[in-house]
Amino acid sequence: IERIRTLNLDDFRCVTLEMGFPGRGTAGDLEKAIDDLCRRAEAAVASGHRFLILSDRDLPPDRAPIPALLAVSAVNLHLVQKAMRTSTSLIVETGEAREVMHMALLLGYGAAAINPYLAFEVVADQVARGDLKVSIAEAIENYIKALCKGLLKTMSKSGISTLRSYRSAQVFEAIGLNSELVSRYFDGTASRIGGIGLEEIAKEANARYLAVVDPPAVTPPILPSGG
Repeated sequence: IERIRTLNLDDFRCVTLEMGFPGRGTAGDLEKAIDDLCRRAEAAVASGHRFLILSDRDLPPDRAPIPALLAVSAVNLHLVQKAMRTSTSLIVETGEAREVMHMALLLGYGAAAINPYLAFEVVADQVARGDLKVSIAEAIENYIKALCKGLLKTMSKSGISTLRSYRSAQVFEAIGLNSELVSRYFDGTASRIGGIGLEEIAKEANARYLAVVDPPAVTPPILPSGG
């Protein structure tokens, strides 16, 4: 991803956009941050940037990550509405994505590529601890291969044979999201069962943020699944 960031070619200009909102912030703060991210993405495309890297890496201490799928879908939809989507590619640099379904959702809502940096660091740490008896490079390659096989199976079950056809297709149904949230940030996605909105999403994001900035004195050896 650093190679992409440092490409000094006119037709491949790249910019990194922070996916963050104020830590301990409210639903209103999250909404403003998403709107600001969309405006920054629009301005970047208008100024000729062909790659937008949406990143939650190295956020300032007072910033909590915007959930990656919410940010990607919001930016993707905004650029579509502004007739600017085909002028750029979205790359996601996130510590959230780790499982096949996470990758499938990000790609299905507009991402062209994903850098799950925290998952890579966890795999490397497993090698360093001796839990995996291969080199770091081989362990990460195995992880990527497993993700790709999972994505291939996910697409084939949907009757889709190429990633180009799958990207932005939104072949999902939302369960547990309210209609206002879906219509604004996931427009076109079926949602027959209501549920949470930005207020609950902000609370969940803040719970993860507070677990980092104010961790408990004793932490379990295995991370909680997060639901």
